[in-house]
Amino acid sequence: MYEGVSFLPLTWPDMLNMAPELCLAAVFLLLVVADLLLPQRVSRLSIGWVTVAGLLASAGFVVYRLIQLQDSGREAGQVIELLGASYVVDQFASLLKLVFLAGTALAALIALGSVKQDKDITDRAELFYLLLPAAIGAMIMASSGNLVTLYIGLELLSITSYVLVALRRRSSKSAEAAFKYVVTGGISSAFILFGMSYLYGLTGSVDLGDFRTALPEAMASYPALMYAGFFLLIAGFAIKIAAAPFHAWAPDVYQGAPTPVSAFLAVVSKGAALAAVLRIVYNSAFFISGGGGGSAKPVGNDVYLALLVLAAAAMLVGTTAALRQRQMKRLLALSGVANAGYLLVPMGLNFTSVHSSNVSEFIFYLMVYLLMTMGAFAVLTVISRAAGHEELKGFSGLYYRAPWTAAAMVVFVLSLAGLPVSGGFFAKLFILMGAASAKVYWLVAIMVISSVISYYFYFSIIRQMFMRSSSEEENEIRVSVPTGIVIWLCAGATVALGLMPGPLMDWIQAVFSIRSDLFIGLG
Repeated sequence: MYEGVSFLPLTWPDMLNMAPELCLAAVFLLLVVADLLLPQRVSRLSIGWVTVAGLLASAGFVVYRLIQLQDSGREAGQVIELLGASYVVDQFASLLKLVFLAGTALAALIALGSVKQDKDITDRAELFYLLLPAAIGAMIMASSGNLVTLYIGLELLSITSYVLVALRRRSSKSAEAAFKYVVTGGISSAFILFGMSYLYGLTGSVDLGDFRTALPEAMASYPALMYAGFFLLIAGFAIKIAAAPFHAWAPDVYQGAPTPVSAFLAVVSKGAALAAVLRIVYNSAFFISGGGGGSAKPVGNDVYLALLVLAAAAMLVGTTAALRQRQMKRLLALSGVANAGYLLVPMGLNFTSVHSSNVSEFIFYLMVYLLMTMGAFAVLTVISRAAGHEELKGFSGLYYRAPWTAAAMVVFVLSLAGLPVSGGFFAKLFILMGAASAKVYWLVAIMVISSVISYYFYFSIIRQMFMRSSSEEENEIRVSVPTGIVIWLCAGATVALGLMPGPLMDWIQAVFSIRSDLFIGLG
C-alpha cells in the first residue's frame, strides 16, 4: 500500500505550522524544570499563571493560522498537510483547538482560585503544568489525519488525565476515582485500538483519506468485519465521552478528582473524543452510506443509526439518573452525560448530500457547553469552600449571601436547561431544528422529553439558592480573583450568545467548509 510513497521529515515551515502545540510543549518543559529548581518557599501559583500565559500564546498562534488560511484563498480549499497528511491544519481543527485551549485556560484559572484551599493536593505545580500535555493531546486528536496520529493524541490526553485525577493524594476518593478511570480508560483504549485494527485490515491503510475509496471495495466481501470495526470504535469512544450506557465511571471520577480537573474532563476530554468521532465517521462511514455520492450501504447507515441511538440513550439516562442526585459534582457529571447525547446528534444525522450546518451546530454547542460548564464548576468551587462540602444543600440561601454569584449560577443553570436568554437555548434549538429538518422525529421527541426532565434537577439548584435557608447562611462567600474572572467571563458570554447567537454561528459557517476542513485529502 505504501510502496513508492516517501514521507518527508518536518521542515522549519512545518514546525511553524505546529507552533500552537510546540509552544505548549516548550512551556511544559520550562515549568517542569522551574518546579524542580524553585525553592519551596516560592509560591507555585506563579507556575499556574505561566500556564495560563502559555495557553493564551498557543491560542494566539491558532488564531493567526486560522486567519491566514481564511485569507489565502479559501475558495481553493487550502489545507496544510504534514507528514503525508497524517497531521492536518484546517479550520475544523483550528476552531476546536480554540475551544480546547480556552477550556484548559479556564480550568487553570479555577485551579488558581481554589488550589490553596484543597489540602489534599500536595503537589500544586503538577496540577497546572500537567494540563499542558493533556491539551496537546486534545489538539493532536483534532488535527489527526490517520489512525496512528489520532491514537497518539488520545493516549497522551488519557494518561495525563489519569495523573490529574489522582493528584488529591490524601483523599481516598481520589485514589478510587483514579483507579476506576485507569481501568475504564484502558478498556476504552483497547476497544478503540481493536476497532482501528479491523479498519486497517480491511483497507490496508491507516490514513483517513484512503478510507473513502477502500471501504466501499471491502464492503462487498467483509461486511461483518466492518461492523465489528465500527462498533468497537463507537463503544470505545462512548466510554471516553461518558455516553450512556458507558457512563458509569463519570460520577465517581468527577467526585474524586480536583474540581478544576473535573471541569477539564467535562469539556476538553469530552470534546476531543467527539472531534475524533467526527473525523473518523465523516471520512469512512459517510462514503458507504450514500453520502459520498455512491449507493447507500447498510453498514454506513447503521453506523449513523448507532450514533443516534447512543445519543438518545445518553440524553434519557443522563437526565433521569440526575433526578435523585444531591452531590453537585456527580450531578454535573450526569448533566455531562446528557450533553454528550446532544453533541452526538449532529454527527449522527446522515444527509444524502454534504451539509456543513450540522458540523457548525456541533461546534456552536461545544462552545456554549464550554462556557456554561466551566462557569458552573467555578461557582461550585466557591460554594464548596464556604460550606466545606460539595452537596446541593451548600447552595441554600446563596441569593441572600452572595446575590451576584447566585445570579451568575442562574445564568449557567438556564443555559444547561436550554431556556431563553442563554446560549444553551439556541445551541439546543439549532440541533433540534437540524434533527427536524432531517425528519428524525423520534429523536426530536427524545430531545424535548429529556430537556423537560432536566428542568427538575436544574431548578432544584435555583430553589436552593432562592427558596431555602439553612445553617450554610452563616458561612461567608469569598470569590477569588481568578475564579471571579471565570464566573463573569462565562456568564457574560453565555448571556451574549443567548441574545445574539447569529454572529458566532455565521462566523463558524463562514470559516468552516466541510469538504476542505473535514474530509482528508479532498481540499
